[in-house]
Amino acid sequence: MKKFIISLALLLPSLAYAQQEVATDSLTRQLEEVVVTARQPATKLAGTTLVSTIAGSNLANLGNALDVLAQLPMICVEDNAVSVTGKSNLEIYIDGRPMHDEQELRQILSSNLSKVELLMAPGAAYGSTTGAVLKITTKRNFAQGLSLTDQLQLQRRRRGSVMDYLALNYRLDAWDIYINGTFNHNDNVIKGATINTLNYEGKKTIVGSSQYNRFPSSTGVVRSGFNYSQDNQSFGAYYRYNPERGNFTNTGAEWLDNEIPIARIINNDTQAHSNLVSIYYHNTFADKYLLHFDGDYSRSVADHSVATTYPDATYDDVMSADSRHSTLWAGKLYLNFPLAKGDFTVGTQDSYTHTSLDYRMLNATVGQYIPSSFTDARQTSASIFATWARMFGKLNMSIGARYEYVDYDFTVDEKRDDDISRRDHLLTPDFSLGYSFNAHTQISLSYKMATVKPPYSQLTGSLSYVGLHEIEGGNPSLNDERMHDLQLFGMWRNFMIQTDLTRSINTYAYVKQLYPAHNLQLLMHPINIDVTALSMYIVWSKPIRRWTPNMTLGLYRQWLDIAGTNYNRPIFSYYLDNSFALPRGWNATVNINGQGRGDMHTNQFGTTRFAIDASIGKTLLNKALTLRLSATDIFNTANNDWKMNTFGISVDKRQKYDRRGVSLNVIYQLNPQKSKYKGTTASEAEMQRL
Repeated sequence: MKKFIISLALLLPSLAYAQQEVATDSLTRQLEEVVVTARQPATKLAGTTLVSTIAGSNLANLGNALDVLAQLPMICVEDNAVSVTGKSNLEIYIDGRPMHDEQELRQILSSNLSKVELLMAPGAAYGSTTGAVLKITTKRNFAQGLSLTDQLQLQRRRRGSVMDYLALNYRLDAWDIYINGTFNHNDNVIKGATINTLNYEGKKTIVGSSQYNRFPSSTGVVRSGFNYSQDNQSFGAYYRYNPERGNFTNTGAEWLDNEIPIARIINNDTQAHSNLVSIYYHNTFADKYLLHFDGDYSRSVADHSVATTYPDATYDDVMSADSRHSTLWAGKLYLNFPLAKGDFTVGTQDSYTHTSLDYRMLNATVGQYIPSSFTDARQTSASIFATWARMFGKLNMSIGARYEYVDYDFTVDEKRDDDISRRDHLLTPDFSLGYSFNAHTQISLSYKMATVKPPYSQLTGSLSYVGLHEIEGGNPSLNDERMHDLQLFGMWRNFMIQTDLTRSINTYAYVKQLYPAHNLQLLMHPINIDVTALSMYIVWSKPIRRWTPNMTLGLYRQWLDIAGTNYNRPIFSYYLDNSFALPRGWNATVNINGQGRGDMHTNQFGTTRFAIDASIGKTLLNKALTLRLSATDIFNTANNDWKMNTFGISVDKRQKYDRRGVSLNVIYQLNPQKSKYKGTTASEAEMQRL
């Protein structure tokens, strides 16, 4: 039915002439002979939102949602991780519900995508920490009965990886019942070396190490749920279970000054699982009031055991173990209705989070400076938010505010730390003003103040043994970041420009400094910093017959000073994404990117002049089968090196990721259905922190 409606809409201009010569039922007799040519994807600016229409475009046959996102302006995709150029803290919503893991994007077929909206200045309805919002809308499918989709990916880099996703859906009238499962086995390798240089006890000292890191891991996801949708009312729920098993191995060596390197092996075994229950209710009544509720319960456990051994030396083995338990209860309720010729939304978002970390150092000597500890963090958050938007002819305006009360309680070994525990009252306003000169020329200016809480993993007080002279850890005394963001966004014909001026107070960055111990110890951990940053990106995109190029030129420049050291070197970058719609169901992509050396917070990243990814695909069996062959970092030119110079310690990190490789994707669909869950997250920010 959906294909029939699309075909009919495209054929309407020609029907007026056709009806003069054929009978009125000729359309049904000749429909199988109609060939509909896919159009090039169109991206338009609506206020501060980039809207890309995917349905009916040549991107609709690429494979899955990740393949499509990689070809859209301002969006970058690398190994299933999606980011927005010049933005951090991205939230992704699929049919109104939050994306809880990266595999969800791989599970959505490109043929089921309707449109993609990129909100560059999200308002108060989203968390104050949210830098951008990606809203993915899939097609409605009214087909009754059973549908099946299976995706298989085989990947070969230095090691082989495999992923398989199987989804079953049964639709009966207004009810949808579904179950799906994913198995993913990855085996990644990173090679590198780290050189630390400092002045210790009056002389130049070098602490070095080499690494050959291997990350084999197996994860699974089982998810089952239902949805009911009738007239203006819908509700649903799902349960998700996510087990994980991994074994990290670092085979290398470490040395001090000119000493002979000492062989070192680090084994980190991980066992984890999580449970998530999510429900939603959505209702439109009196033709203008929209009521929406989301509720979430999450429980996760992660156990690690770490063993550091020195097979060719007399040093004792260093053993440690930790267990992290996290629980989240969250709810979000909002009401939307017209007010003063505009659109008004008011709501509340509340959560309770409890996370504990039991860290045990099993080596008595190391335990003198890295002690065992039990930390416990509990946070209660209650917020109210309101936002109002209205059009004044060609002028559009939105204003919003969010008030949040946070009670944070932190204990170490069952003793409350009054210096870290605190109660906060947070008010974060936002404002956006835009003007549309015509369909091809628009401009908008927005301001947002945000409070950014550090991840719980950075708030831990425990330390981790890395080597004879190196330690890593968190910082429980980290303060919340206060961020002010002023953004200018404009569009003229095929050009777009995005400029951000950000002032961050008490954001965090990693530093390395001396740690007080009986011998030389270097500690890597986060501290609060104040930084001002300017980012500017110019985008050009214009469909040319079967070719759609997207060119982005970028600049990032920050102003940061720590203990008299400046970190102000700018980063220049470019992206050139190309998609090709070829005859007979073939399509191809060629994406090129690079960046210059420059500073971001305390890291100075190396230069990547030219890195290229490419793919070619074809649809078969009336688009029921899709084959796609992809190659990443074809010339092995991506540079992942970085340097750091903090508190008199210079760090030179040289490393090579195994991004160079090939992968084969096979997708088969039988009466496929789209993602079904209609709820949104009750507290996505807290889930990300956990």
